[in-house]
Formats: sequence, C-alpha cells, structure tokens
Amino acid sequence: MLTKLNTTLYIVIFITFSAATVASQYDAELLRLTNLERQKAGVPALKLSNQLNQAAQNHADDMTKNNYFSHTGLNGSKPSDRAKAAGYNYSYVGENIAAGNTSPADVIQGWMNSQGHRENILNSNYTEIGFGYSYSYSSQYRHYWVQVFGK
Repeated sequence: MLTKLNTTLYIVIFITFSAATVASQYDAELLRLTNLERQKAGVPALKLSNQLNQAAQNHADDMTKNNYFSHTGLNGSKPSDRAKAAGYNYSYVGENIAAGNTSPADVIQGWMNSQGHRENILNSNYTEIGFGYSYSYSSQYRHYWVQVFGK
C-alpha cells in the first residue's frame, strides 16, 4: 500500500551584517551628510582618513565597552592623543561625540543643532575626518558615535 505524505519545506535564510559592514555603511552616510552641511555653508568637503577612522572607532568601542560618555578616555586620553596613537600627524584635531542617536541622519541633526558641534563640522581648518560607531544593548546609551576631524 502506498501512502501519500504531505510535507512542507521551509527554507530559512539568515542574513547577518558584521559590525564592520554596518560601520562602513554608516561612514559613507555620515561623510555624505557632513559634507552636505559643509556645502550649504560654502566650506570645502572633508576626505575620509583611515587613521582618523581608527581613532574614532577605538573611542566609540571604548565608551560602549566601558559604559561611559566623554571626550576623555578612561586612560586619560584626549582626541589629539587618540589621533596620534592611530598614526595621524595633525596640525588641527577636533572631535564630536554623541550617544543614544539611532541613525546617521539623527546624529548629524543633533550635532548641527548644537553650537560647538556645528562649529566643528563647519570649521574650514579641517580637511579630513573619521567616524566611529558602536552599539551595545547592555550599555547605557546603546548607540555611540564619534567624529574626529583633522588637518
């Protein structure tokens, strides 16, 4: 005797993005949005710097891992110290940090609405930039953002 079996096949596809992939996508959008604000103000566009990216990412990761929010690292480092440690030789260096914002557009808007952050974004002395983004569900703000400017 033959029996007909009714079977259903489910195919599940898992798509994962590494933190590096997300950070890279955010870097491109942050650079675009930052340069859009500079263009509106008649200021030359910034170029992405691998060394400044490293300095920014290291600081974002440190704040996330150690659950704090400050321009001063837990080791006492300042933005200039972190840029130098990443191998960046600078004449000028500056930093914007933010926490809790959930998207690149949200963080840029927040910075543009803050006088000191806005001044950094529109400062014509800066020619290069790097970005850092880090996320942890267990940290106070979850999302941590860093812009490091240099020349």
